[in-house]
Amino acid sequence: MKLILMNSAGIILTLQFLFFISIINGTHIVHSVSERFDGYAPHDLIPETFKRESQFEIINEWKYLDFEYLTFVERQQAILNGDFVPKNNLPLGIDVYRDRLFITTPRWKDGVPASLGTIPYPAIETSPAIRPYPTWMDHGDPKKPDCSKLISVYRTAIDKCDRLWLIDSGIVNATVNLNQICPPKIVVYDLKTDKLINRYILPESQVKQDSLHSNIVVDVGNTCDEAHAIVSDVWRFGLVVYSLSKNNSWRVTNYNFSPEPFASDFNIYGLNFQWLDGVFGMSISYDKNTNQRVLYFHPMASFKEFMVPMELLTNEFIWQTSSQETAKYFVSIGDRGYKSQSSTSGITRDGVMFYTQVHRDNIGCWDTAKPYTRANLMLLFNQSDEASNTLIQFPNDLKVDNEEQQSVWIMSNRLPIFLYSSLDYSDVNFRILRANVNKIMYENNKCNPFNKNSNNTKSAIVIIEEGQCY
Repeated sequence: MKLILMNSAGIILTLQFLFFISIINGTHIVHSVSERFDGYAPHDLIPETFKRESQFEIINEWKYLDFEYLTFVERQQAILNGDFVPKNNLPLGIDVYRDRLFITTPRWKDGVPASLGTIPYPAIETSPAIRPYPTWMDHGDPKKPDCSKLISVYRTAIDKCDRLWLIDSGIVNATVNLNQICPPKIVVYDLKTDKLINRYILPESQVKQDSLHSNIVVDVGNTCDEAHAIVSDVWRFGLVVYSLSKNNSWRVTNYNFSPEPFASDFNIYGLNFQWLDGVFGMSISYDKNTNQRVLYFHPMASFKEFMVPMELLTNEFIWQTSSQETAKYFVSIGDRGYKSQSSTSGITRDGVMFYTQVHRDNIGCWDTAKPYTRANLMLLFNQSDEASNTLIQFPNDLKVDNEEQQSVWIMSNRLPIFLYSSLDYSDVNFRILRANVNKIMYENNKCNPFNKNSNNTKSAIVIIEEGQCY
């Protein structure tokens, strides 16, 4: 609470009071921050926001992107031909596998020479050139499209069987003059050999006019052949479910895939724009409450989170017949509040979801074993801290890796400025950040699934400032 006073000299004094509120058997007790309660040290908890921020380290950052050409002459020739325009390249998707980071660079504009590449990890240099993956020969030329090659990759997914899955939209100049030069396809690589495993073109019946397939998640069953990929159609509000064992796919529709008009208005970095983006963020986990694997999802233009049983999505027969009876199984589990639009999300093995907050330049977390209420959601960056506001700017992609000690990875890329204004290429525009999950999940973090208060108590630090309502 802030108390504003004026002394005899006319100088305004501002006091801030900090309370530690505990609940014991239904009784509310207010403590000062200097007190200890049930083994907790409230004064030790105050700077935890800053502790959380310190867990994020910058792995790589760029003012503009470059690619690793075979020779300097080839690079210069590509620039002269307009095949490589450095300022037209923007990193979108991030993934990690052992000693490599995977970066997608969709062909938003002309002059993007490859739409999927790798850089080494741990980082050898701060702003490395991107090496096309698997090779230069696997990337098509938009001027002379070969649809067996990669055209415009948006995002990737790495499964527990050491495979890289990707969704290639087949679209170039998506925001300028949309051109579907190739049908969208799912491509799978063996990460141990970097060899192609499968290429699956989505059937025409599952692709609508102006569809944009921009995200992919993968669920693997008891064997590596029992795998399903789920691809989101963000502009035509649907999912495509692909079965690896059947080499077949089907389209899933539900009204909860649609955008919310109220959440479609964005005001970021002095830019006002409207994105009617439907189902976008997806993550898969085991739900302890229903004892089944579920898909958590949300439209980009939405403040809500939803869930649906995976068993329902992977049942091809249901979606070949009437799907009306299934609508009730797509349920809203809660909302994040105003200006809480999120692009992507990821879930740890312990059931903690991390999700982007693009309007807030922040990352949120939620323990999926708890109700999806705002009291159980936490932001990891202090928005009042100027350094935090510049560290992450438009967190566009997020991944939780499959390593033994899991980490959360963020791609920050200032996308709205790239699309609707002009980036300052004398400044850092793109960043990859990483944080160790165990370090984030410190003892008193509400997102920590192992944090249990004793003696049937519930505790909270509350800062009440002037002008705030509770």
